[in-house]
Amino acid sequence: MVKQRYIIHCIHSKEWDNVKSGNYYHPSSIERQGFIHCSDFDTFQKVVPNFKQKKDPFLILILDTKKINVPIKWEDLDNVGTSYPHIYGELNLHAIVNVLPFLRDNNLEYYPNTEFIDYLNKD
Repeated sequence: MVKQRYIIHCIHSKEWDNVKSGNYYHPSSIERQGFIHCSDFDTFQKVVPNFKQKKDPFLILILDTKKINVPIKWEDLDNVGTSYPHIYGELNLHAIVNVLPFLRDNNLEYYPNTEFIDYLNKD
């Protein structure tokens, strides 16, 4: 398992509007599961289908793991053979290095934008 420097978190655009002027992001998943769900660039395509039925606009937060102030654990909690990064605590917003649109075609299928693809080669 390669632990990538940049990881991804998808957020509803309305939720982003509510938190972007603050210092921290504290989603409800912290209370429910104890962490913030993320993925890396290798596993993102496995996560994308979860958003197909959600017609509201989403954004992709690109996070620099070196700037996150709380523990990140790479875990396979569902025993599917794939580990995902989980952030255990509030996300300090200065760890967000880019906010990209979650692009979809007319069939609501995700497709990556140029800036997203550029992060594939960074580390």
